[in-house]
Amino acid sequence: MRNISVIVLMLLGNLSLFAQDVNLFFTKADAFLKANVANGKVNYASIHKNQDALHEVLKLAEGIKVSKTDADVYQAFWINSYNLSVIKGIIDNYPTNSPLDNKGFFDKTTYNIGGKKITLNNIEHKLLRAQFKDARFHFVLVCGAVGCPPLINKAYLPKTLDAQLEKQTKIALNGVFLRVNAKKKRVQASQIMEWYKGDFTMKGKSEIDFINKYRTEKIPAKFKLSYFTYNWKVNKQ
Repeated sequence: MRNISVIVLMLLGNLSLFAQDVNLFFTKADAFLKANVANGKVNYASIHKNQDALHEVLKLAEGIKVSKTDADVYQAFWINSYNLSVIKGIIDNYPTNSPLDNKGFFDKTTYNIGGKKITLNNIEHKLLRAQFKDARFHFVLVCGAVGCPPLINKAYLPKTLDAQLEKQTKIALNGVFLRVNAKKKRVQASQIMEWYKGDFTMKGKSEIDFINKYRTEKIPAKFKLSYFTYNWKVNKQ
């Protein structure tokens, strides 16, 4: 009986340490983004001059292991880790005009995050999209380019994650992700919706069905949908 009590206490202690570590990560990520992001743009020049805060938050992320069983913590951790790692990738290649100017930026360069050595593509496609089938990820994962959704100047947090996902999806689909021409009965969408069409057409829904779920001014189903070219220029201030 005594041995069981000791094991329980050890497990509780480990859980407490994990909570402290992951909460500290969210706190540090939030402070870093508040200090370096404005109007969806990143102050890469300032970060490049003083990289301590970025290194600190990513060092914290190295040892944090999250479980899909706590989906909100898991998703918030990996969304923030992706966005911060993109910034690290830009800084490591600074100055750069586009993430695509750096070979392997998304599929070869690895980051030590969550006890894994992992690429940006693996975070997005294997750890998030493949596990949760949520198209809203496309509006919060920011790839370091102007064509991406805007990077917010705060961390994604477990307790507010769903509301943040909803808000950013609505901002994108009521803003620059769509170009509507009512006279010609046409709508152009970001190429993100072309590249990941399957994410936006799950359960027999059309892309316009998805758009209208979040859009204030609805798009008529008969409008012709096409896509405009993605802007890969770096999202710097």
